[in-house]
Amino acid sequence: MKLKYILYTILLVISYQSLHSQTLDDAKSWYLEGRYAEALPVFRMEYQQDPKNASLNQWLGVSLYKTGRLTEAEQYLKYASERKIPEAYISLGELYAKLYRFEEAEKEFEKYQRANRRNDEALKKLEVVREYADKLSRYVNRTEDVQIIDSLVVPKAEFLSAYNLSKSSGSLMMVSDFFAGQQNGGKTLYMNQREEKIYYSKGGNAANSNLFTMEKLLETFGNEKQLPESINDSGDQDFPFVMSDGMTIYFASTGHQSYGGYDIFVTRYNLSSESYLTPNQLSMPFNSPFNDYLLVIDEEKGLGWFASDRYQPADSVCVYTYIPNERVTLLESDDMAYMARRAAISSIADSWKPDVDYSSLRAAAKETHVSTERRIGDFEFVINDRVTYHNLSDFKSSRAQSIFSQALGLKNQLKEINAELDSKREQFSNNSSSGNNLTASILNLEKQAETLYKEIERLEIQARNDEIRNSFN
Repeated sequence: MKLKYILYTILLVISYQSLHSQTLDDAKSWYLEGRYAEALPVFRMEYQQDPKNASLNQWLGVSLYKTGRLTEAEQYLKYASERKIPEAYISLGELYAKLYRFEEAEKEFEKYQRANRRNDEALKKLEVVREYADKLSRYVNRTEDVQIIDSLVVPKAEFLSAYNLSKSSGSLMMVSDFFAGQQNGGKTLYMNQREEKIYYSKGGNAANSNLFTMEKLLETFGNEKQLPESINDSGDQDFPFVMSDGMTIYFASTGHQSYGGYDIFVTRYNLSSESYLTPNQLSMPFNSPFNDYLLVIDEEKGLGWFASDRYQPADSVCVYTYIPNERVTLLESDDMAYMARRAAISSIADSWKPDVDYSSLRAAAKETHVSTERRIGDFEFVINDRVTYHNLSDFKSSRAQSIFSQALGLKNQLKEINAELDSKREQFSNNSSSGNNLTASILNLEKQAETLYKEIERLEIQARNDEIRNSFN
């Protein structure tokens, strides 16, 4: 026992001496170069020797903040701020803004402004940080009212294990698992249900990553195509997922004016213009000032998942399970603290509704197949005089099921377009002087609706014929 204790003590001494050989001057140089992870252990060691050193608290706090340890960083930056270290004011203000504590952030910004009232460079820096905090505040006020039913913290390298999709929703895998020998920094690939089309990202490191697609040609995939510039913006585009309609794409991007890091976006293929629409950025809580990515919706289960590294250690990610809304519904509350909690997902129970069995929903999220008893009456699709389907699981032909899923997705798009048409027609009737812009918008929407209606009709005929040919002969 004594020998073990002696060996342990020797190891501690060696470790301390090794770390101490990296001096405080080295750590400060790394800090100024933005190498916060390297500087952090030296600052921690020096802090143990001199915990009341205000500058040391500032350096340690910023290093923790820059490496994602926000809650731990607060105490050191707060101490430095109280000791009137000017750079601590702006760093602490930034941290408070990312925690959606905007009133506290503004107090720190005001202190920084007073301390640097004759320093134009510092004031320009403050202007940028303040503008970002104001932007986050506006987004918090537009948080979607979405029910988060579960959350699971997993190692970042294994985060796909938290996604449990039905077969009808396709499949997810790591890019490196599909393309043998290709290392792609933890990026993912989506394959549709019929296993005939894939979506993935390429690039990174020196070049931005962009989204690509391939189709199956005989037994192998080929005919690689890069998705259009409306999707592949500046920055990185990764983590694609395509709905069963084959036209709605969710992806993550560091461009498209993201809040910070990766944000989740959605776009649809427009049949009328034969191009993708300008991507829409999802509201909070799906997005945050941190990395948010790989949003997936399982239409068969009526559930979705998305990943976020908000408030997580560098090697971990939290995967949230939620109930997708048919239409985006924003929260309405004058309580900013409540809005901030919902935006940050401080507690998933805050989003729960009364009389909903969330334990049952969590169990459903883990199932590979969905009980048809729970999904009665999703739709009504006549196959022939004797047979009518009501659920996707009724289909016996996977091809027919996939084709009909596309029709269902287009029906949802048609529903949204018709709702927008009703709204614009009402505007037009209430204001005859609304001008040519509204008229042109109505005509364009009518054209889109007509195109969708014809495509839905074609897909339904194709699905019906395929099901009859493969399942009733």
